Amino acid sequence: MPLHPEIAKVLASLPHPEGPLDPKVMRAQEEDQVAAPQERLALHAVEDLTAATPNGDVPVRVYTPAVADSYGVLVYLHGGAFFLGSLETHDHVARALARETGLRVVAVDYRLAPENVFPAGLDDCYGVVRWVAERPEALAWNGETLALAGDSSGGTFVAVVAGMAKDDGFDVITQQVLFYPSLDLDFDIDRYASLRENAVGYGLETAGLKPFNAFYINSGADPADPRVSPIKREDLTGLPPALIITGEFDPLRDEGERYGERLLAAGVEAKVSRYQGAGHGFVQHFYWIPDYYRAFAETAEFLA
Repeated sequence: MPLHPEIAKVLASLPHPEGPLDPKVMRAQEEDQVAAPQERLALHAVEDLTAATPNGDVPVRVYTPAVADSYGVLVYLHGGAFFLGSLETHDHVARALARETGLRVVAVDYRLAPENVFPAGLDDCYGVVRWVAERPEALAWNGETLALAGDSSGGTFVAVVAGMAKDDGFDVITQQVLFYPSLDLDFDIDRYASLRENAVGYGLETAGLKPFNAFYINSGADPADPRVSPIKREDLTGLPPALIITGEFDPLRDEGERYGERLLAAGVEAKVSRYQGAGHGFVQHFYWIPDYYRAFAETAEFLA
């Protein structure tokens, strides 16, 4: 099918950026688009806390959908090419995840590039996951469900954190959900057909991948390192069951789907779900379209 008409309409109205990317300007522009508090999806409680980790205190935002004695927990890692995104810009994603899954969602305000060198942000994410499991009283964790979810570069972190936990013998992560993840930061256009097929006209463009990810790579993230490009991890056995959601017109589509194939080949339960008519970022930017809000319901079904 063609690009969804509502997505096409929005993309046609966007200005084409010119000149070098400026993280501070782009972050301010993102924050300007955040909905006012009174316009956000209502939940039982939303609270800002601090997670004490071996690498320091990490701000988190905890979303509680309803009152309960204990909770399954979903740790959510926002996207933004490792230099954009915040608790505010992805607040609506975390709220939708909490409402649809019924889990207590913990969104992580990890350190961003280029101000922070690799692996600062990754360490923050892993540290918060361990904080949830090792201090269950802090969130009334029920000791059962402890899942991860992330979009785009947040999906990168989900895959890497799952691998780090496995390598450490930390086997409490029950599931992982990756929304249109960036899993291979080697942006050779011939590596995946979708890099050519979806190169231009669908929002995220193939030519923009290198400059957008340069802040992260220049901070010390080597694309050959499986902690940066998790699809390069050789041994995928024993990783948590995965749901990988991709967009038909996303340049990153094929690497996400290839990762799902590799997980299955390694004996890991994995489901790849391609959303027709969608480009990159549809969970964050086009959640208001029922066809794409469905990704939250599919996540809930997978985590149930």
